[in-house]
Amino acid sequence: MDQDTHEHDGERHEQRPGRRTVVITGASDGIGAAAARELTRRGHDVVVVGRSSEKTAAVAGPLGVRHFTADFARLDDVRRLAADLRESVPRIDVLVNNAGGIFDRRELTPDGLERTWQVNHLAPFLLTHLLLDGLLVRGAAVVNTSSVAARIGRLSPETLVDDRPWSPQRAYADTKLANLLFTRGLDRRYGPHGLSAAAFHPGGVATNFASGTSTALRFLYSTRPGRRLMRTPEQGAETLVWLADGAAGRDWRSGGYYEKRKPARAPSRAADDALADALWQRSAELVGLTPGHPAG
Repeated sequence: MDQDTHEHDGERHEQRPGRRTVVITGASDGIGAAAARELTRRGHDVVVVGRSSEKTAAVAGPLGVRHFTADFARLDDVRRLAADLRESVPRIDVLVNNAGGIFDRRELTPDGLERTWQVNHLAPFLLTHLLLDGLLVRGAAVVNTSSVAARIGRLSPETLVDDRPWSPQRAYADTKLANLLFTRGLDRRYGPHGLSAAAFHPGGVATNFASGTSTALRFLYSTRPGRRLMRTPEQGAETLVWLADGAAGRDWRSGGYYEKRKPARAPSRAADDALADALWQRSAELVGLTPGHPAG
């Protein structure tokens, strides 16, 4: 009998071995697309999620895998995506929250939320919770794409979800810290029930990541000299693939943060449980999760 084992001792969360169903958001380009190709090559059942229907289909088609589209700047899209996944992909072994970006201007989404926060944190927070029942049944893993930028994030229990003065870099750094806090929160709340969670930094990767901003990052990401200093999408996806293909407790520790397939130095704020709890509750309020929902 194929059976999962889960022990929440801080070191061991054995996932189901063998072929896995891996859902990757932000998979129409960059490291998400590279991970989709590599995980498919390794025999896993990959589900590609992207914002552009044309680009998403272009990645999924040659791989012969399922694909869905959703704009994370619209929470109704996230809710629809979750419903579609529950109906069409009842088994999810790994959910990779990879969609994200940095934006040039402070803009509110149709939901009335600052775009960086919604796309990078609130939308994946909501998607994970809408899929949570199935993830818990499977003893699944949640992998969150963070960044070294989290080190300059300055969230506090008093300043959460765009309460501070805005700049592209500040908003991005705060959301990347939020990704680490969300990972910690998932492990603390649902690790005892079999769920595993990890975050990783892909490194500076030559993708279209900063094409929507006029910050210095745009020069780095969009010019030939800048891109020569960066990793390829395949290299940036290596840790993502390692986490999705590996097993918590055997290959990596649930709740951990990784870079180049090794534990990475996280900012001290990422280990602040009071901050993680405050962010969790505020995020649940903003995406409309009820008090009785598991997010509470």
